[in-house]
Amino acid sequence: MATVHSDEMAQLRAAVHQFIDERFQAKTEKLTPDDPEYQKLVEQFDHDRWLANAARRVSQLQIVTHSLKPLHPDAKGSSLHAPPQTPADEALIDTNVIGDEFTVDVVGNAAALDVFKFLNTEVDGRTLLARVQELDPALQAAFSDDADTARERMEQFAGITEPGGPHTSHTLAKQLFWLVGEDPTDDAAFHLLAPLYPTSLVHAIHQTINHDRFSDEAKTARQARRDNKPHEHGYNDYPDLAIQRFGGTKPQNISQLNSERRGESYLFSSAPPLWQSRDIAPINARTAFRAFGRRPAVRATVSRLRRAITDSAASGRNNMHMRNRRDRLTGELIDELIVFTHAMRQLEPGWTAAWDCDLPAHQQYWLDPERAETDADFARAMATADWQNAVCGDFSRWLSRQLQWGRRGQTAPPALGDPEYRHFRDQPGERLDFRNAIEIELTDWQQRLDTELAETAEVFSDV
Repeated sequence: MATVHSDEMAQLRAAVHQFIDERFQAKTEKLTPDDPEYQKLVEQFDHDRWLANAARRVSQLQIVTHSLKPLHPDAKGSSLHAPPQTPADEALIDTNVIGDEFTVDVVGNAAALDVFKFLNTEVDGRTLLARVQELDPALQAAFSDDADTARERMEQFAGITEPGGPHTSHTLAKQLFWLVGEDPTDDAAFHLLAPLYPTSLVHAIHQTINHDRFSDEAKTARQARRDNKPHEHGYNDYPDLAIQRFGGTKPQNISQLNSERRGESYLFSSAPPLWQSRDIAPINARTAFRAFGRRPAVRATVSRLRRAITDSAASGRNNMHMRNRRDRLTGELIDELIVFTHAMRQLEPGWTAAWDCDLPAHQQYWLDPERAETDADFARAMATADWQNAVCGDFSRWLSRQLQWGRRGQTAPPALGDPEYRHFRDQPGERLDFRNAIEIELTDWQQRLDTELAETAEVFSDV
């Protein structure tokens, strides 16, 4: 004890007595000195008696970084105190990435948590717990004037990082048998792994997410984004974040940190991303009809239309039933084209202004008309362009290619050649909208098709 600086010991003893006195004041705030309960508390919070009691009760607690309770509240196995080690493995996200600034958790009897609060008291920037773990002689001397009593209390408080007995698992804990030998029929060839909840890491993540979501800096950055204004730093979003709760109405029964989080723990989404095909935004294509043609409903409709034309030519019949069949299928193509147009116009306006957009100008006017609201040059060009008829010409070219007779040794139907394309391309007059333009074009196309099919039926007579 002679090596202990008396001033430091006195400062630590004053901090210990202050903590005990504050607890006493909180307990007796509504009591009068003549109340029998008040006198009981006077005896209970006598400095030396409270320290002796706290040193005994500390065995009901354990400071941990990896806890068993969140896996099952009734599990009775061991939790572990495994502080972060340096250097951390950069390939893994584990407790080591927290570094020196990490928060320990406490499990055990919630009624004894006041002992942990006592050990968490700071003096000169160091907690009493840190001093206990370092076997600080000044703190030991502050615990009692009797050297043996002081040493015993120091040892008792230091035991808060160790489980009450040997490391054990429990039937309610998660367990995994891992083969480490060569023979899977040999029980001795397995190790029993018992995963634990990384409570210190979870708490650090929870604090980070809360700061990113609710801090004043994040709020001002988001407001600047909504106002389309610059800001000195950005912000982080966590889409599809879920919350898992531990402990129900008594989160303190799980652990101290769980109680501080009100039982909440964040879960990141592990669902696979929803795939959006490239045909949704045909940026790199030279024509949007390539993406349109990849849509399953369009492929199926074109196939049925091709078969209808083939059947009509092969049989030499071009009756009402055949024409109604083609009318219905071409009507379905129109519907799909309008659906495609609507889908493209749901994208963020101006998407066609990307540097790698290869779509021709008239298709940009067709699929991204709202870009004109912010792009004056685009608006002027769109106002003077005959983009509807240009798109009709593209559609005619695309449909003709889709309906070509592709089997080797067979002749392409004459009705699907240049006359139809020229008919689409050369249609004069203003249209009320794009749908009307396409409907009129297809109606005229079918009339020409009927005529040419009747004249060339013999080409398909052997099909």
